[in-house]
Amino acid sequence: MNDKDLIKLALEARELSYSPYSNFQVGAALLAKNGTVYTGCNIESASYTPTNCAERTAFFKAVSEGVTEFTTIAIVGGLKDTKIDICAPCGVCRQIMAEFCASDFRIIMADQDYNMRICSLDEILPYRFGPSNLQGEITK
Repeated sequence: MNDKDLIKLALEARELSYSPYSNFQVGAALLAKNGTVYTGCNIESASYTPTNCAERTAFFKAVSEGVTEFTTIAIVGGLKDTKIDICAPCGVCRQIMAEFCASDFRIIMADQDYNMRICSLDEILPYRFGPSNLQGEITK
């Protein structure tokens, strides 16, 4: 699975976004180490708090099927019926990535023309709190 294939799947997932309040549609495609891809879209709620991001939807789908090792995620997002710009994951999604991913986990942020900004989890969340902190280890 190459980066453009992941972006294509993220764009397709974005079309399923349930975002009637913000009209900000996000799609994600998460590549597991076993080669399986899990997609997700954002799902809003009128009370906002239970809203779920596309990235977390993809992670939760994978984890609910017993998969907890990942290599890459592609993320696309933007307002409905407008040009998609590069969209970064929110802080909560970054924390979920820290829970399940290694420092070199790849995060691809892309637009509809497949222009990309790629970074590692270590670059986007350098001083993260994760499972190792609960075992007395110090992160960076």
